[in-house]
Amino acid sequence: MAELCDFGLIGLAVMGENLALNVESRGYRVAVYNRTTDKVDNLIQGRAAGKNFVGCHSIAELVKSLRRPRLVMTLVKAGAAVDDLIEQLLPHLEPGDVIIDGGNEHYENTERRTKYVESKGLLYIGTGVSGGEEGALKGPSMMPGGSPQAWPMIKPIFQAIAAKVGPKNDIPCCEWVGPRGAGHYVKMVHNGIEYGDMQLICEAYYLLKEAAGLNNDELYEVFDQWNRGDLQSYLIEISRDIFSVKDDQGGDGFLVDKILDVAGAKGTGKWMSQLALDLGVPSTLVTTAVYARGLSAMKESRVRASKVLPAPGAKDNLGFAKPVQDLIADRQGFIEAVRQALYASKICSYAQGFVQLQAASKEHDWNLNYGDCALLWRGGCIIRAQFLDRIKAAFDEQPNLENLLLYPYFQQAIEKAQASWRAVVIAATHLGLPAPAFTTALSYYDSYRQARLPANLLQAQRDYFGAHTYQRTDKPGAFHSEWLDHRRQPKP
Repeated sequence: MAELCDFGLIGLAVMGENLALNVESRGYRVAVYNRTTDKVDNLIQGRAAGKNFVGCHSIAELVKSLRRPRLVMTLVKAGAAVDDLIEQLLPHLEPGDVIIDGGNEHYENTERRTKYVESKGLLYIGTGVSGGEEGALKGPSMMPGGSPQAWPMIKPIFQAIAAKVGPKNDIPCCEWVGPRGAGHYVKMVHNGIEYGDMQLICEAYYLLKEAAGLNNDELYEVFDQWNRGDLQSYLIEISRDIFSVKDDQGGDGFLVDKILDVAGAKGTGKWMSQLALDLGVPSTLVTTAVYARGLSAMKESRVRASKVLPAPGAKDNLGFAKPVQDLIADRQGFIEAVRQALYASKICSYAQGFVQLQAASKEHDWNLNYGDCALLWRGGCIIRAQFLDRIKAAFDEQPNLENLLLYPYFQQAIEKAQASWRAVVIAATHLGLPAPAFTTALSYYDSYRQARLPANLLQAQRDYFGAHTYQRTDKPGAFHSEWLDHRRQPKP
């Protein structure tokens, strides 16, 4: 009888194929299946040739090739395709077997599916997988949630294939997140923070290019230096590399300058923004980043507008012209100011992401460990960065930390960056260069540090037109006033 496999994987697109190769490379025997069976044959005869794989041409064949309890991971398109695949798997599986969804799925679907699969006597895992094609092959960040009883079964494999960090490179970027949809929610927040990080970096690039006139060689050097300090991260690293690549399609010059300025989105950033609204938490950076992508997509309209809408002129400087000119004239000073603005904005972005995780954990009774969440993102994923060590340390020291902005290290970092941050936002506004994420981050910081905001007037307005009531600062309870009866009459 043929040796049974340790792990089954369904879905052999780029991520699935690379993840299967990763699992096999850690000493496991892997069964694979794809609806288009040519993909199975191509893998077995190609990259998997001579390795510990079994190629299957049906779900029944895949399940029969697995040892019990069976571990079956799916990497297919999110949504209805996952539900269909679960229904195809259920008749072939037995109580105690585990279904694992490794796609970019909406957490509510994972909440529902966990309960449904458990009702059939099986176990379910929804795991975020980050790191793209290279991460899947060499070590991704993994964020599993679902049936807690399944974690001991999948832990050895998942932690073996995950990225490793730490002084000895032995800490896996994979740990149990929480019940039901917690894993996919944490992955969604990771992606939302990624949206914010990318937008902030793009704004830094735009200001250095358009305001200070840096060319691509100079931008490479700046980003290389940034990647050696507080901003060290995968996204800064690849941005640096991008500035060095010449056109590989037969043209002259640098490739980045030939790329159309239109950005798409797959949905996770939008999900985070929508869910933040549902929870009533101000995740403004991801929302701004989503809108920035939407505005970039309006290319033809923007081109028409650029021909008729005026840029700021000399008469619009409001006294800012000389300070801005002086700032930009000091090239190294301006580069450093943009770096400080980027770092301060990044702190606000992550602070918002963890506030949303805290609100979601409370809402869904997930009991998330925020230090562990930061640990999961330290390697393998797109937002991996030195900065995450600081976040883990903050939550390890203060597990109930209300907001990262209140942790001493981040307080001091913002204090150091604040003057430069404000100067960069003023410069962008004066020059008419869009910096929506820098500006949004600064507005969030200024709003959060105010003991009193103008929402008192907003509540008065709501009570005036809709009798929605208001609360008072001097006594408890809900109050309503007849504003029309007590108002001052305007002059005729």
